[in-house]
Amino acid sequence: MSKPNNFPGLRRFTPIPLNLRVPVPSDIDIAQEAQIKPITQIADEVGLLAEELELYGNLKAKVRLEVLDRLKDVPDGKYIDVTAITPTPLGEGKTTTTVGLSQALGAHLGKRVFTCIRQPSQGPTFGIKGGAAGGGYSQVIPMEDFNLHLTGDIHAITAANNLCAAAIDARIFHEASQTDEQLFNALCPKDKQGVRRFSLSMLHRLKKLGIDKTDPEELTPEERSRFARLDIDPDSLTWRRVVDTNDRFLREITIGHGPEEKGMIRRTGYDITVASEIMAILALTSDLADMRARLGRIVIGTNRKGEAVTAEDLGVAGAMTVLMKDAIKPTLMQTLEGTPVFVHAGPFANIAHGNSSIIADRIALKLADYVITESGFGADIGMEKFFDIKCRYSGLVPNAVVLVATVRALKMHGGGPKVVAGKPLNAVYTDENLDLLRAGLGNMQHHIRNVLRFGIPVVVAVNSFATDTQAECDLVRQAAIEAGAEDAVVCRHWMEGGKGATDLAEAVIRACEKPSDFHFLYPLELSIKEKIEIICKEIYGADGVDYLPEAEAKIELYTRLGFGHLPLNMAKTHLSLSHDPALKGVPTGYRVPIRDVRASVGAGFLYPLLGEMRTMPGLPTRPVFYDVDLDLETNRVLGLF
Repeated sequence: MSKPNNFPGLRRFTPIPLNLRVPVPSDIDIAQEAQIKPITQIADEVGLLAEELELYGNLKAKVRLEVLDRLKDVPDGKYIDVTAITPTPLGEGKTTTTVGLSQALGAHLGKRVFTCIRQPSQGPTFGIKGGAAGGGYSQVIPMEDFNLHLTGDIHAITAANNLCAAAIDARIFHEASQTDEQLFNALCPKDKQGVRRFSLSMLHRLKKLGIDKTDPEELTPEERSRFARLDIDPDSLTWRRVVDTNDRFLREITIGHGPEEKGMIRRTGYDITVASEIMAILALTSDLADMRARLGRIVIGTNRKGEAVTAEDLGVAGAMTVLMKDAIKPTLMQTLEGTPVFVHAGPFANIAHGNSSIIADRIALKLADYVITESGFGADIGMEKFFDIKCRYSGLVPNAVVLVATVRALKMHGGGPKVVAGKPLNAVYTDENLDLLRAGLGNMQHHIRNVLRFGIPVVVAVNSFATDTQAECDLVRQAAIEAGAEDAVVCRHWMEGGKGATDLAEAVIRACEKPSDFHFLYPLELSIKEKIEIICKEIYGADGVDYLPEAEAKIELYTRLGFGHLPLNMAKTHLSLSHDPALKGVPTGYRVPIRDVRASVGAGFLYPLLGEMRTMPGLPTRPVFYDVDLDLETNRVLGLF
């Protein structure tokens, strides 16, 4: 059912025509040549009110969460997740497909559509991968804004994360040299009238301790000690500082070398900002109050008794919320063909759940008949987390999945030579080779079956390159349908924009009308090990699971602390269905080693580590920032891709 056309100020949607060129120019050339609507027009066309916008110039705006109250009785549109087969290191075009599908639905088929995607980090933008706005004639614009700063959400996360890190070390430092009474007097000093007061965060800590008092003077000496001394065990700390740059030399650092720190040297390190738990919280939160509560629940380590210490205990959660109060609002942008886009959050798809925000999806579902969102990496990672984590917290039920596949990736899974970013492809990837392709089709079919495990219809999008032959595309389509896909459609949206994805859009519309039986892969009541083993066996195809001693200890700890009921966010390579990136196709006869288990209690999940997970990328010898510059005569950004 279409949305009622009763939004104040609603205007008829006006598509932007594309000037298609052959050969296809660079992404940034296409983006900078594009016609672009004022963001106020985009807002009018989707039914947003002027007072629900916070403008950042003429081409992007934050959207206030109050819109959800106004539209609470409007039925939700159809909800579609775009995922992919196990990719090559080059990626298989999920974002380009997401944007192309939206352009096809909105600009060519006349549907009310919204795209919801993540904000990219400066790490890949200036490293080797480039930006994340899509590509060719299926992009989000302004492309430069999208890939550079946008409305500052990542910087807000950096500030909030590092404030918490500073609070941890300051607390350890001050507790080392003060008595319990000195700590209490410093935390609750008397004002000019001689009155002590608890802050809001302190009242939260007292409640956690079971102390039902609001007047500091009423606390007994024993209660004052319990309240004031956190007694953090430095060896238990898991909270690290962050910066939104690939800086390999910050992966491991030592702090406390200054003369005033009295030799309190500690080893720690930096992650890239999008790996911060705060980013995952932003993506999974439902409103400002929920975000405040989640920030307070962040566990930074344990005390010397083995009890969890939180950001609330540190007294910093309220200030972190203040730093994040604008970041919680999604940013409104547009595609090359003028369809609306929400850009919000950008969590890693390995140690976090790799999906854009629940808030953006909820608003979009009230404004559109079709909402297209994208989950990171392959379906074994991002899609499983979309279902088992994001949908579990949002309560939203997906209608269909689009699985992106490429002939190139399937040939790799069939035994093709290694694909390396920045190096020319071997000829087997550009010449017709049906035997190699046929050998790799199992990977796609495995992912199709995984989607069907959740009870959701799936459509395969064959993201076509110029070198793909008709026989190769036909072979992929046949194999997809045999595995249970509703349809498999060859798409040319990179070369043709929405026009090249209209067949895909029509297939998605049909799939959304199919009956579904959505269900989670596992109930939360199962033990941590039971949930791990279900994912490893059913989604990855492993024979079993082995736990290293550190993982065993963490599972015991988190079960004792009451975190065993949380969903799991498996941290593994995206380059294989297994834990080993060298194992292509559909690996069999292997066991998954669990190296460690970590907790993102504020975000609301545990993340088992399947091998080494790098949370701070490094710059290559020749980073792409070499190409990024500014044309000083026109003020145009050069070199982004």
